[in-house]
Amino acid sequence: MTVTLWRLDGTQPVSQGSRETDADGRIGELGDGRLTAGSYRLSFEVGAYYKKKALTPFLDRVTVDFTIQADRRYHIPLLMSPYSCSSYRGS
Repeated sequence: MTVTLWRLDGTQPVSQGSRETDADGRIGELGDGRLTAGSYRLSFEVGAYYKKKALTPFLDRVTVDFTIQADRRYHIPLLMSPYSCSSYRGS
């Protein structure tokens, strides 16, 4: 699945990079370096992912907006099925 990281500055989101998930559905690093404090968005292309598996998804794209307040690692998992999803800030 393609995941894109956006920085939310001003009126237009600015892409920080896109990556494909691995066989375990994970991405080691996304973006080009450490993220500074601010507002960000992750876009998960779930519709294309499920269509490749010959399923008809309800969701096409899932976006998660979040704020980074400190210089630390962030783990933001997306738990999903063809008809629902859930996300949280992991450890």
